[in-house]
Amino acid sequence: MTKTLIYTANLCPYCHMAKELLQAKGAKYDEVDITGRPELRSEMSIKSGGRSTVPQIFIGGAHVGGCDDLYCLDRAGKLDELLKA
Repeated sequence: MTKTLIYTANLCPYCHMAKELLQAKGAKYDEVDITGRPELRSEMSIKSGGRSTVPQIFIGGAHVGGCDDLYCLDRAGKLDELLKA
């Protein structure tokens, strides 16, 4: 499986939904919880092209976006390809 990274925050329902989808796909991922850590939020924002909301998801080093973007990829049948590349 392709390396997956997800930036999250505590109590974020979209973060939980994104992680549930990744888990359902059998994807292993590294999680970076940015709760109360402005330096990590800044890192995430830089990596994601200025986005400041969570989750922000990277698959194979490429930014795929947030929770809605992840679910769109799944509905389009592209998520499995990305995860297995």
